[in-house]
Amino acid sequence: MPIIKLDNTFIKGRLTCPDDNRRIEYCCDTVKGFFVEVRKTTRGVGTYFLRYKDTYGKTCTVKIGLTIDVKLSDARAKAKELRADISLGGDPKAVILKRKQVPTLAVFMSEYYMPYAKQHKRTWINDEQMFRRHLESKFGHNRLTDIKRVTVQTFHTELRDSGLSAATCDHYIKLLRRILNHAVDCEVIDSNSLVRLKLFNEDNKLERYLSDDELSRLLKALDNHANLMVSNIVLLLLSTGARLGEALTATWENIDTANRTWRVSASVSKSKHMRAIPLNNVAIDVFNKVGTKGKFDYVFINAKTGNPYTCIKKTWTHIRKEAGLVNFRLHDLRHNYASILVNSGRSLYEVQHILGHSDPKVTMRYAHLHTQTLHDAVDAAAAKLTVAVNVAEILPPPPKVPLRLVVSGEN
Repeated sequence: MPIIKLDNTFIKGRLTCPDDNRRIEYCCDTVKGFFVEVRKTTRGVGTYFLRYKDTYGKTCTVKIGLTIDVKLSDARAKAKELRADISLGGDPKAVILKRKQVPTLAVFMSEYYMPYAKQHKRTWINDEQMFRRHLESKFGHNRLTDIKRVTVQTFHTELRDSGLSAATCDHYIKLLRRILNHAVDCEVIDSNSLVRLKLFNEDNKLERYLSDDELSRLLKALDNHANLMVSNIVLLLLSTGARLGEALTATWENIDTANRTWRVSASVSKSKHMRAIPLNNVAIDVFNKVGTKGKFDYVFINAKTGNPYTCIKKTWTHIRKEAGLVNFRLHDLRHNYASILVNSGRSLYEVQHILGHSDPKVTMRYAHLHTQTLHDAVDAAAAKLTVAVNVAEILPPPPKVPLRLVVSGEN
């Protein structure tokens, strides 16, 4: 290990290994522990290293870079930086080893996140599909600590440029952020680099309600459709404001037509709390005519398979087209039910509890409907006042009553 004056002349023309050695170290005369290693198989090219002792007194080396990739001045500056860190108790080798123990995103997803999500999220399959669709190819090979904020922000923009909606792009970033948050909780990484990453946050709350004519066409299409079971599911959604998943998993043990109540278990409810849906006459009629009580545990059974329905998208599309409904989703039936309640004068507090919203802010999206109802009320008052004014105009003027001057002291 010869100690020499490391300069650019030496690096450029004297990096050779003696014929009788496999490797040789040329140590710097100015920075303790800094050296360049040359191997017999890499004549003319060396590797910068720093040798030091860790807190236990063990001799360690840390690689800085190849001479063809890193300038001598930069390598020497890095060696000084590392020595300063070591003097304060740092251990570069331990940092590198720790980093190598951090799993890639793909490994963490399959071994940690998905098992957790399957136990705690009803929509875990959406996370899995989103990861396979875009995240795996982009970040799956990266270690969690190598997922950088600027790279993710660029990815976010690229998704938008590819034609995806702003909300969908945000969902991918939110999933990636959830994964890293779980990695922090599992103590796999120290921090989440994506905290407070800016999202598009565009308002995508669609408000689509049925007009009286559209409602009539839908009811007619439901009455005439060949698949009466799916028609009954749609009619139940229309008359209760329930979520599709709640209807497809409804069981007879939770239906109490006598007390006009449908209990939704916590495992199915989006709020993760049991809730009771009040039933009107239309909903009770659906349960009375569906024909599966006493034969099956579930209310809505696919006649072809004998199993509960898991998806009715195809049949709903046929019904929607038959009714001539444009841009109307199944979930809009829930919004439509809310609009009926609000426009009938029910308070937002009542709507919140009927629909099972855990947060009143969700119900506030229907506040404008409530305002319209109030406007209709004051317009009705205005109409009555207008009639009164018109009547007053055709009546003869009232007789004039002479004013009497009251003198002080007069009884």
